[in-house]
Amino acid sequence: MKKILALALAAAMSLSLVACGGGNGNNGSSASNPGSASSAGSDVSTPAGGQSDIKVGAVYITSQNDVAGYTFQHHNGITTAMKSLGLDPADLIVVDNVPDNDDTAVATAIDTVVNQGADIVFGISFGYIQPMADKAEEYKDVIFSHGTGYLANDTNFNNYFGRIYQARYLAGIAAGMKSLELGNNSIGYVAAFNLDYAETCSGINAFALGAQSANPEAVVHVNVINTWGDESLERQAAQALIDSYNCCVISQHCDSAQPQLVAQENNVFGCGYNSDMTEQAPNAHMTSAIWHWNVYYETAIKAAMACNGDASKFVENMGGNAYYAGLAEGFVDASPLNESVAAPNTKAVMDAVRELIVSGEWDVFSGVKLSYNISEDGSVEIVKTDADLVDNAGNVIVAAGGPSVDDGVIKGSMNYNVAGVQEG
Repeated sequence: MKKILALALAAAMSLSLVACGGGNGNNGSSASNPGSASSAGSDVSTPAGGQSDIKVGAVYITSQNDVAGYTFQHHNGITTAMKSLGLDPADLIVVDNVPDNDDTAVATAIDTVVNQGADIVFGISFGYIQPMADKAEEYKDVIFSHGTGYLANDTNFNNYFGRIYQARYLAGIAAGMKSLELGNNSIGYVAAFNLDYAETCSGINAFALGAQSANPEAVVHVNVINTWGDESLERQAAQALIDSYNCCVISQHCDSAQPQLVAQENNVFGCGYNSDMTEQAPNAHMTSAIWHWNVYYETAIKAAMACNGDASKFVENMGGNAYYAGLAEGFVDASPLNESVAAPNTKAVMDAVRELIVSGEWDVFSGVKLSYNISEDGSVEIVKTDADLVDNAGNVIVAAGGPSVDDGVIKGSMNYNVAGVQEG
């Protein structure tokens, strides 16, 4: 089944449809093309006399009152975007705690926000994909925008995601430098999934490559929980990594801060995900790979407002049916380093690599490996070495000196782990 799903996703990624929207909430599958992605810098302005008031609907997988993690970061992104655009907070309609494995519940939540007048509906969980697609057909004059998915249509439905793997690499540097400082090469990673989805697989790989750039002997042990968010399983998986492999750093691709809390309870260290988790685990958490979702939400809401009620113009205003941006656009990053627990000089190394990625000079999945020389004054020299990018079965993915893996693979069909990653 995993192979069938991976093939289906890969096939879907080869297709391209457009999306649009904007409406008044009245009733009325295929994949994105990375090449059609609009950037975080898209210049979308609301024309004079255009739609100045808009109702925003959002369907969340956990509570809008979460204090960290996936839903927290999305909700913060939407509210920040609305504030920046001068919109009334009362015009945000939220249905939260909607499980992503219950299509009926998702469909009902979408009906709720549409019937309350939502002009644009954001669905943040991958599992919402089919109900979002179905409701986009049912409500032709409402914009539907799906996070982390791949479906779209040519009227009122788009998708959005980003180069979170770049931020994962930066977090991996922090993990690798800490493991080197501690003389412990075992790093743990609590993963919702692994090879099942390119999203999880590419994140694990990028994190491992970042760790190995600082500590070439680092091994990333992956514990898969087979769900995007279950706090109990996240906690158990983190504890098992510490107990079984003596992991000195715990990272994660799951929704809550539980792995970071477990790290702190066990006097080890951690790298979180989605939001800055230092407040939750100040004695353990070093940095998180984070999303600045407001960058997308502001762009999308402005594009919806500029439609002036004509749903068919949304994709044109967005500059494409699939939004895909990264460090260069400010859409993803590593959260501020907790220098009280991180290894010395970690920030300088992360800053130097961030600059290298943002400039476009280098990207994570290329046939060029990074290492670092750190001077006594703390300055960093990045050393580039042409070397094969190899999976953990010994297969060459990118030859030495070759360019980074294509976006379509990173987003849709990556189904291997790089050398130094061990699941189970």
